[in-house]
Amino acid sequence: MRSPRLSVVVTRRLPEAVETRMKELFDVELNETDAPMDRETFASAMRRADVLVPCITDRIDGTMLAQAGDRLKLIANYGAGVDHIDVHSARQRGILVTNTPGVVTDDTADMTMALILAVTRRIPEGLSLMQSGDWKGWAPTALMGMRLTGRRIGILGMGRIGQAVARRARAFGMQVHYHNRRRLRPEIEAELEATWWESLDQMVSRVDVLSINCPHTPATYHLMNARRLRLMKKTAVIVNTSRGEVIDENALTRMLRAGEIAGAGLDVFEGRHEVNPRLRALPNVVLLPHMGSATLDGRIEMGEKVLINIKTFADGHRPPDLVVPAML
Repeated sequence: MRSPRLSVVVTRRLPEAVETRMKELFDVELNETDAPMDRETFASAMRRADVLVPCITDRIDGTMLAQAGDRLKLIANYGAGVDHIDVHSARQRGILVTNTPGVVTDDTADMTMALILAVTRRIPEGLSLMQSGDWKGWAPTALMGMRLTGRRIGILGMGRIGQAVARRARAFGMQVHYHNRRRLRPEIEAELEATWWESLDQMVSRVDVLSINCPHTPATYHLMNARRLRLMKKTAVIVNTSRGEVIDENALTRMLRAGEIAGAGLDVFEGRHEVNPRLRALPNVVLLPHMGSATLDGRIEMGEKVLINIKTFADGHRPPDLVVPAML
């Protein structure tokens, strides 16, 4: 007799290929509207699922988990970051949590370099000028920006994405500096031609471009606070494709308005989808709607990892991308 299939609830629309494969393997409930669930609807979904497939916009805190009941056994997160999930509370309730690490490394690194170029070469300002019809022709001093070759980039967080950014920055002729919890192995440092700084303060005061590539944890919340932001050169720019909470956004906004930092490129925000209107009004800021991993290839690979984690769990084995509190 065929064993019953796992009940899987997916909170948002996923690429069609991923949804189709899920339907083939499991008893799946899809979110056809793609509208984020309110807390009551979300709690109801957790109570009727063996496996929940959420994404970064779903806040799964201890209070929410307390409403899950006894059926839910796996949260197979669609994405690498798990700071929106209370992993400790989940484990205490016997709920496993998995994620999808590694698949968006190149996509996010590409977007980091795109933001660096957009800010330093003032691409959005030029685009706006052309689209408005206000361009009067070339001028020797118009829209002058920063040359990247020979400049120093400081990478905060030298994991997979940070190292991918370093490789791209080297191709542009930049000098790579980094700060990380642990120093890289000598052979990786040599390959990247990267200089390690034990002191974040000392690094940020010396670089021309600061790239944020570390995860959001209690230890990294507002790691770039007002004091550290004031250490940056007035000619420097800051780019964040990691998590908005790593930067004190209000302090950054004040300094950008005052000309104490030259510019910023942000794909993530402290208020998630709510962007500070003062930040949005600044001409020296490039804002994107969390597009770092937005390639079809990457999103399908994320879905494939989710499928492998669920299938492995269904077969009674440890999922390959299991997240444990000690990792956070």
